[in-house]
Amino acid sequence: MNITLNGKTAIICGSSQGIGLAAAKELAVNGANCILIARNPESLQASVSRLAVTGNQHHRWVAVDFADNRAVEEAIKTIIQEQTVEILINNTGGPKAGPILNASSDAFQQAFKQHLINNQILASAVVPGMKNAGYGRIINIISTSVKTPLQNLGVSNTIRLAVASWAKTLANEIGQFNITVNNILPGLTQTQRLDELVRNTATAANKEKDLIEVQLKESVPMKRFGNPDEIANVIAFLASPAASYVNGTNIAVDGGRTPAF
Repeated sequence: MNITLNGKTAIICGSSQGIGLAAAKELAVNGANCILIARNPESLQASVSRLAVTGNQHHRWVAVDFADNRAVEEAIKTIIQEQTVEILINNTGGPKAGPILNASSDAFQQAFKQHLINNQILASAVVPGMKNAGYGRIINIISTSVKTPLQNLGVSNTIRLAVASWAKTLANEIGQFNITVNNILPGLTQTQRLDELVRNTATAANKEKDLIEVQLKESVPMKRFGNPDEIANVIAFLASPAASYVNGTNIAVDGGRTPAF
């Protein structure tokens, strides 16, 4: 099975920590040149230093705030002027938790801009180069809420499904150019985001954080949280030549927790 990414360049968004950083590490191990994108320059610099380097690999970082669509657009324009990008990992932090009726219209608009609009900006920029290269992989890190809405995540549930619909539409349009578009749906994965959700849930329920963690683990058939590396392994496969006929899919990596198939 060919999962070698030698000579390929990958952009990994939200890659200073969590799933994004784990994905960058795995892509680097498999030979890709990695461009890390996130907000914090110091964190990005430290993250790049942790990536494997063999042969002629070159990794770098670009600091961009995904709350600023114009800044994202300018950053990607600069990148594609310098090199072809064959792999795009769309990944950014989820919207604030809370009941859907408590969310303001601004919260929906900001989440839409931060997730779907940025995905559109980035994909529109890199696809021409992918067409010329005859190879492209666009992988969106979304959520299992695409399959079933999650409690207390009203804005996130709404926006994640919009991104999934966008991705399927794009997959249908550009698959003919050997460019695939797929979505990874992480479940309860040990990240800063999960820690925040656990703390917020514990506070709202007036319960101990440890108790909430136990209850959440019990809701997973495998009785544990996932590890970012486990998500990264699936990302690396989808980015590779081995996944050449996987297109337009939503792949849950959640230990079996999602009550759908």
